[in-house]
Formats: sequence, C-alpha cells, structure tokens
Amino acid sequence: MPLELKVPEVGESITEVMIGTWKKREGDTVAIDESIVEIESDKATVELPAPRAGTLTKVLKGSGEKAKVGEVIGYMEPAGAGAGAPAATSPAQPVVDVKRTEGRTDIGSVQSPRVMPAAARVLGEAGVPATAATGTGPGGRVTKSDAVAATAKPAAPAAVARPAAVVPTKTGGSLAASGSREERYVLISPMRQRIAERLVEAQQQAALLTTFNEVDMSVVMALRSKFKDVFQERHGVKLGFMSFFVRAAVEALKAVPQVNAEYREPHIVYRDYCDIGIAVGGGKGLVVPVLRNAETMSFAGIELAINDFARRAADNKLKLDELQGGTFTISNGGVYGSMMSTPIINPPQSGILGLHAIQDRPMAVNGQVVIRPMMYLALTYDHRLVDGREAVTFLKRIKDTIEDPSRLMLEV
Repeated sequence: MPLELKVPEVGESITEVMIGTWKKREGDTVAIDESIVEIESDKATVELPAPRAGTLTKVLKGSGEKAKVGEVIGYMEPAGAGAGAPAATSPAQPVVDVKRTEGRTDIGSVQSPRVMPAAARVLGEAGVPATAATGTGPGGRVTKSDAVAATAKPAAPAAVARPAAVVPTKTGGSLAASGSREERYVLISPMRQRIAERLVEAQQQAALLTTFNEVDMSVVMALRSKFKDVFQERHGVKLGFMSFFVRAAVEALKAVPQVNAEYREPHIVYRDYCDIGIAVGGGKGLVVPVLRNAETMSFAGIELAINDFARRAADNKLKLDELQGGTFTISNGGVYGSMMSTPIINPPQSGILGLHAIQDRPMAVNGQVVIRPMMYLALTYDHRLVDGREAVTFLKRIKDTIEDPSRLMLEV
C-alpha cells in the first residue's frame, strides 16, 4: 500500500509552505530517514525524511508550489511491497506555458513549449529560456529532468534580442556593451520574504541610530596564537574571535541593561538573562540562531555551539526553536570583508553589534606611531529606550574588554 508524503508541521502559526527542492525523482529508491524534499517556510527550511525505505512513485507538488500543512505532496512505495502504488508517471499538476518576448522568458498562454512548474523553476533560476529544453514528458511537456539537462548546456539564443547599447568614449569612438540582455524571474522564498518584512518593520517601528568605535585586536590575537593548539586539543574546536565578543557582550549587557531590554508599550521589559543571536549565512539566506543563557557559557561552549550552528545552517538543518527569541544579536560582516556598516536590529530586540574586518593601521600609542590590527565596531540601537550615553557606554565596554580580556575573569 502506498505511503502518503505529507507536509509536516513546521512551526507555530504556520499553515502554508512552499515546496523546495525535490532530492529524489519519481522512480528513485529511498532509504529510511533519507531526505526526499525540502519544505520552505518563512522561518526556516526543513527536510521531509522518508518514513520507510522504498521508492518514490509520484510527485503531486512541484518545486515552487504552495502547499498546506498536512497536505499530501507525493507517494512512495515501501520496499518489498507489491503493486498498487500510483504509477511513476509525470505528476498531475498544472502546466506552465512559456513564450519568448524581447529576450526574456514570460509565462503566458502560448502552448509551445509546455513546461511543468518544477521545470519552470529550474529554468528560471538558471536563466535558461524554456525553448532550450527538449520536452520528453507526456505530450512533449518539459519535465524537471529536461530542465536540468537544458541548464547543463549553453542556452539557445533568444528569438528576439534588444540591440546592444552603444556608449560614447572620450576618443570619439564607441564601446559596445557586452553581455546578455535577458531577464530572469525567480520566486521569492518564504524565508527571504519574511526577512524583508522584518527589516522593513524594524525601520518603520523603531527609532534606529548607530554609534561607532574601534578596537585594538592585538591582545586577543596573541591569546589565540598562544593557546589555539591546546584549546583545540582539549575542546575539539578552534578558538575564534566570536567567543571573546559574546563574553564581552554579556558583560556590557549587564552594565547597560537597556540594550538587552524590549520596548513593549506602555512598558520596558528588562531581562536578567542574555539570549544572544549569532548571524550566520545559511543555505537559504542569513539566519540568526540563538545562544540561550549565554551568560552561563564558557569559551569552549560558545565556540562549539557556533560551529554547530554554522555547519547545520549550511545544510538547512537548524531547528525552528533555535531561530526564535533572542535578546541581542551579533553580526560579523568582517568574515565577508566588510570594513564598516550600520547593522539593523532584529525586532523586538533593542540592539545589534556589528563586527568588521581586521586591518593593520597606524595608531598613536604613547606618543609613538605603531601598526596595530584594528577593527571597527558598530552598535545599532533603538533610541526609544536606549539613549546615546548608554549606547556609547555599551560600545566602550566592549572595546575595553576586548583590549584587556583579563576583565572577563574579574568581571570589571
């Protein structure tokens, strides 16, 4: 008897999701607990595992289509079961009709070629025109496998192309603009859409202001160099900069509790714990898993947790409860080479610390010009409950602690 593959519950209040990438095709064998398809919500991407070993026999919802929680999106036949499962044929789903107009792919009413929704998504993401795909499905339909094959070879030229722009040069000649003039349309993922909504919400509902400082990383870098080998041998993880900044942030949040608070009219909610979100790049975009009760964590505990977050974020395996809550956030744009930025808070939080690239710069120390590894720090805060004095004090506390980490032991 065929097994139904249903959309699982992916979080409180979430009733609709978008079907992501199918890891298996119809007819593929599947091991128990092996991932079959990605399910995308506005909070996270989860994977639907196979409840039994067997064969994927039918796909009802293609990539990019919406589905309700609990809805059947496919069938599989358990290993060793007899006949009776839905035949491994093309999924019964709407056909996307595609036409070419002025160098871009449009969804329209033209009947040739006829492209399945999953195939349309693959072609759109790759920027390959539908006319480049050869349909092998029923009635000449372009299936997902046809689309994958088409993206692996050079795309056919557009039937109609705009003339290349000509840019005059100072010498009176002309410079022909090179490159494609095509446009491609890619569906916004639920997570990307939610990120956009939250960022706009932060700009519209909070009074945001950013203050800056810089920190000399010499002492921390020396400590890392001195203890990196024994630290990794004992704890099984590298000693990074983030654990220093998390511990420094905890001390600063204790000293300036407004930055750890929430504006909840007509109250300000103060907290006696520090749940610090760490912004990491995930497979589907930026995610912010949370270190719960960071004030109780050791350097090793912080590094192990962050390393685990980063690894699972890349594989879209973070749990929803790990992405929710948080009282303060740290974002390290320096890993991408950012020298300075104004980070945006994650509402309803009241502050976010931005870290940046470390660069050797000439600094005046005791009347002498010396070269030091310097980093710019940025604190964006909600001015409704954090005044400039508190914001500057907070950032200065971070600076002082990083430049003299012995303060972390003495809590001064």
